[in-house]
Amino acid sequence: MGVEEPLSRMPQMRLDELLEELQARINAARGTRDRVHSLLEAVVSVGRELDLSQVLRRIVEAAALLVDAQYAALGVIGPDGRTLSQFLTVGLTEEEIAEIGPLPAGHGILGELIRNPEPLRLTDLGAHEASYGFPAHHPPMRTFLGVPIRVRDEVFGNLYLTDKHGGADFDAEDESVISTLSVAAGVAIDNARLYEASQRQQRWLRASAEITNSLLSGSPRLAVLELIARRAQEITGAALADVSVPVTGTDDLVVELAIGVDGETRRGLVVPVEGTLSGAAYQDGTPVTTAGLAGDDRYTAGPRRFDGLGPAVAVPLGTAAKDTRGVLLLARHQGGPVFTEAELEPLLAFAGQAALALELAERRSDAEQLALLEDRDRIARDLHDLAIQRLFATGMTLQSAARLVQHEGAAERVSRAVGDLDETIKIIRSTIFGLRAREEDTGPSLRARVARTVGEAATALGFPPRLSMEGLLDTDVPPQVADHVAAALTEMLSNVARHAHATRVEVALHATSDEVVLTVTDNGRGIPADGRRSGLGNLEERARGVGGTLEIGRPDGGGSRLVWRAPLSSGPAG
Repeated sequence: MGVEEPLSRMPQMRLDELLEELQARINAARGTRDRVHSLLEAVVSVGRELDLSQVLRRIVEAAALLVDAQYAALGVIGPDGRTLSQFLTVGLTEEEIAEIGPLPAGHGILGELIRNPEPLRLTDLGAHEASYGFPAHHPPMRTFLGVPIRVRDEVFGNLYLTDKHGGADFDAEDESVISTLSVAAGVAIDNARLYEASQRQQRWLRASAEITNSLLSGSPRLAVLELIARRAQEITGAALADVSVPVTGTDDLVVELAIGVDGETRRGLVVPVEGTLSGAAYQDGTPVTTAGLAGDDRYTAGPRRFDGLGPAVAVPLGTAAKDTRGVLLLARHQGGPVFTEAELEPLLAFAGQAALALELAERRSDAEQLALLEDRDRIARDLHDLAIQRLFATGMTLQSAARLVQHEGAAERVSRAVGDLDETIKIIRSTIFGLRAREEDTGPSLRARVARTVGEAATALGFPPRLSMEGLLDTDVPPQVADHVAAALTEMLSNVARHAHATRVEVALHATSDEVVLTVTDNGRGIPADGRRSGLGNLEERARGVGGTLEIGRPDGGGSRLVWRAPLSSGPAG
């Protein structure tokens, strides 16, 4: 019995082993079935979305879930084919991402998959020859699985997965599942891009029609430019859109219009052509792009003004470098997608419309100026042929009548009226001369000289001053006094640029019947009582030289106010 009992148990033991193996295979089959089901669900979920950003987010989330990875990421390869332009993560909190700092550019292990777009499995990240560690505050990671995503035989990006829950290594089945997901992801990305392109094209067409209507309806130049910038910002998803135009006589651009991030502070900003993205587009007459505006070492001229901004494009407003009338700059938030070739084509068409808006505005301005000159000629002719002749005839009549007036007081009044008529005739003749004067005959007018000086000061100040002018500046102000006014204005604006640290400057020029008054007001730090006053001394001396004065004041809101006066009957003070 003792020998037969163990023998009877052996079949039972083999049966148990077979049952356990069968159960294991059933479990494996059930696991495979569940995993295939999960994979199919992931493929359907990814393919359901048409918004590209949502498609990318679903892909990386599905990848992490399918292989039970603690961390997952999807890196989009930039236009240069060597670095990552976009990086989406799963498993890291917003606080952890902020502590780690800038998103990866595609070096180390991440770059290995860019250089060799084939699946890569590692049991120890740190042991690979391409690895050179993690940045500060980055969580430790050991196991790794990377798979490229191809769209129409072109590598779009890579899936990166690390650290399975439970500490196991990624296996061949994990690699197969993620490779299958990457194929479905490529199709979904392609569909999303095609849908996005068609939607964007429709939006560009609608915007183009809107802008064309605005141009044809005679909207002001600045209103059309703002419409172009706003629509370009909306369609491209830019955080900032601004339009820069050249500053006459300099190698600088001034931001005439800015909307979006820091739009108020950027408006009026003067930027150099050399060393800036907008300047490069202006010089070359072609679009210029960058994957990171704030960190691009090619465009570092001027003060820091692009913190938090990433991919950007500058598009010239014109058909060639010599015809460039300005630059449209669009910048996305840091971490956003780079501007692609598909986006540049409609942008160029849009920039062409912006150039047309500028040209139409110039033509309208020329037409208005011509109409103004013709109107001035007509007024001058009417004043000469009608008003002066009638006034002269009236004066002659009064002179004749004065001989017949016996009353002494009445005769004096008539004589005074004749004198007033003579003065009126002189004033009208002076006005006629001013209306008919041409800059090429008389030299630049005082108004033109002041406007040019104020415009040129924008470069040194960093913003354009405000200017207002009143009175008969071009007819009543003698040439020698006009020269002193122009020189005094240059000196005042130079002092403000060098010492005031102001953000606002106002220039007012006013001519009365007996004096011309130049006022320059700024909101800077004011004029210190014990500071150097050589510039003010020059202004005072210049004023005294023509019999005028210089007043130094301080506005209620702070800063300084200089009032320079000169009599119109110029001459040194006695």
